[in-house]
Amino acid sequence: MIIVSGYLSVAADKREEYISGCHSVIEQARAADGCLDFALSPDPIDPGRINVYERWESDEQLMKFRGSGPDDEQNAEILGADVWRYRISAKEAP
Repeated sequence: MIIVSGYLSVAADKREEYISGCHSVIEQARAADGCLDFALSPDPIDPGRINVYERWESDEQLMKFRGSGPDDEQNAEILGADVWRYRISAKEAP
């Protein structure tokens, strides 16, 4: 299992517009083969932060979906990012 997690930084006054612009991407990801979860959400404390969470069955399925990433307009809105891919070897109930 692959987890992609972290955050994007955008201008606080552009955050809601950025997330709204990603609705179709979120829908496409959730419908993609191997996607177990996909979410972009506003951080409740930092008005310029968008939390990223993705869960995939495999690297291959993630990369098949990923393609070229954000379009140029979305990419221009990103001021910074701290997003990482994690390979999970086991899962357990809490």
